[in-house]
Amino acid sequence: MSDNTFFLHHYEASPYAEKIRAMFGLARQAWGSVLTSPYPPRPDVDPLAGGYRRIPVAQVGADVFCDTALIATEVAALTGRAELAPTIADPGAQALAGRAEGDVFFAAITSAPPLKLLGKLLSSAGPLGTLRFIRDRTGMMKGASTQPPRGAEAGRLFDAYLADLDVHLADRDWLGGDQPGYADFCAYHPIWLAQSVGGAGTLGRYAAVGTWLDRMASLGHGERREMTPEQAFAEAAESNPRALPDDPGAHEAMGSEVTIAPDDYARIGVTGTLVAATGERYILARESERLGTLHVHFPREGYELG
Repeated sequence: MSDNTFFLHHYEASPYAEKIRAMFGLARQAWGSVLTSPYPPRPDVDPLAGGYRRIPVAQVGADVFCDTALIATEVAALTGRAELAPTIADPGAQALAGRAEGDVFFAAITSAPPLKLLGKLLSSAGPLGTLRFIRDRTGMMKGASTQPPRGAEAGRLFDAYLADLDVHLADRDWLGGDQPGYADFCAYHPIWLAQSVGGAGTLGRYAAVGTWLDRMASLGHGERREMTPEQAFAEAAESNPRALPDDPGAHEAMGSEVTIAPDDYARIGVTGTLVAATGERYILARESERLGTLHVHFPREGYELG
């Protein structure tokens, strides 16, 4: 990693951003916080990430990182904390992490009492912001390959997850054993979301989960420094992308213009020149009159190239 600031482009209520913020807490890492909107358009992020729909987006100089699995890889390298990389050795912890970032994540929202959820939105975004948020999230799921569980089904799914997590944590402090790791952050953020929108009413039944949540919350967010989009743009403009991997991989589209998009939901693509396709990631080169050459990184898993 370079000596440039590690910027996280996020908004406060973003659960996936909380996943990364908590990692910074564990590592006691300094980082630059650039706040953006919960919904597009995002003129403070789009020039960097090319219209990538999801939040958070991370940035180091002229390199931009999309998807929290890949951002976690970068955080692990930045901080020297290998346990933050998205590799989970314990099978039980791996299964719980996978569920947390699948149906359980959606159930954390859809199991919340509608009036509580609406009240939370109105208090934080106001009537117009709430309307825009609902329209955006509805549109985000159009064409999705997965659909969120609803109503009672969502409540049962979320409660079943808490029960299984409680059993897993009964004889250990963290999902992988004695030390926190990537699985803990995956499992944490949907429960944090459920708590924030008033949908975690059953948590009191699960003592081990409650104690573990206290441990997670106590990690904090590291050394957070509020920064402006202009500061992030300036650092990108003054930097060159870091060197490509020694083996950039082989792909029939190498050197050609392609579009990369998530394969499940929010399937809005980013277009650029494919300059690397390793076993772990795709890298697109994008040219900007204002910012120069940018490299936008995506994990291969969960993304499709067209």
